[in-house]
Amino acid sequence: MSVLWVLGAGQLGAMLKQAATPLGLDVRPVDIESTETLALSPDDIVTAEREEWPETVATKQLATHSNFVNLATFPQLADRLTQKQWLDRLELATAPWFPVEANSTADLAYETLGDRVLMKRRRGGYDGKGQYWLKHAEGTDIPEDWKGLAIAEQAINFDEEVSLVGVRGKDGQTHFYPLTLNLHINGILYASISPLERLKPLQNKAESMLTKLMDALDYVGVMAMECFRVGDHLLINELAPRVHNSGHWTQAGASVCQFENHVRAVTGLPLVPANVKNQSMMVNLIGVDVDYQWLNIKGLELYWYKKDVRPGRKVGHLNFCSGDLSVLQTALSTLDLPEPYPEALTWLAKNLPN
Repeated sequence: MSVLWVLGAGQLGAMLKQAATPLGLDVRPVDIESTETLALSPDDIVTAEREEWPETVATKQLATHSNFVNLATFPQLADRLTQKQWLDRLELATAPWFPVEANSTADLAYETLGDRVLMKRRRGGYDGKGQYWLKHAEGTDIPEDWKGLAIAEQAINFDEEVSLVGVRGKDGQTHFYPLTLNLHINGILYASISPLERLKPLQNKAESMLTKLMDALDYVGVMAMECFRVGDHLLINELAPRVHNSGHWTQAGASVCQFENHVRAVTGLPLVPANVKNQSMMVNLIGVDVDYQWLNIKGLELYWYKKDVRPGRKVGHLNFCSGDLSVLQTALSTLDLPEPYPEALTWLAKNLPN
């Protein structure tokens, strides 16, 4: 049987491998810095756990393989400029924006986008990195080293942040998970909750938006669409052509998790709609040490990435799934985590259905 190679050997690659093992598939995540000669066969398949990668011995081998699924898509969505251009071309709602060029000025930004403008590096920014605020009241100017390398977006006074995770097969068939409500603190995802009855009215709209995009790109696999909810409208904030942090709850809360769905899609296995089991929540573990006493908490599942713990680094996550909401409320009140977790746990408790 063909091998499925994963460009990147971080936690997403590890979870793709874990999801594929019961299916009897051979999944091999590859460290991007590897200097090994990989035993690639012509009928093997390549996928990626990241949007972009440096040119190394390992990545050159994988990125030149004829069965690298979505290879042409990655550079288009990894660059925020071309990502935004795709959204505009497809008439998909997003925050007003313009490319920051050599002659761009802060005055132009304020004039066209308002008093608060967020600049984002075209490449590489994640978890709040690669961002710079222009604020008219503070007379902020565009730094020279941002010109030609960023986009400028209007600040959106959104009500909530939601995401949609979907999968598309080689035959164009699509399936979606329920919209997920997300909480970011300092630009980093701390907690997610799904499904929520009150988000159901937005589900069809979100699915049609992501379908339009995946069809236009002839995308195969799992893609995540992060959105701002502004009243009854959705504005696409960012797209991720891969499995996504806000879909981790599906490991506990769905009959087929996002990782298995991605593996099925890229290897051409049958896709089926995922049955949502119960109410689910996810808490990212960021810069905190593992505590195996967490395993005493009913309804909790631990995923530890075996990384060195550093401030601001995602080192694991906790999933919770139960049809008994009191179990989830008790779990949240039992968890003892440092700042800023009390804010995230309170947010989850508040958003649990009554």
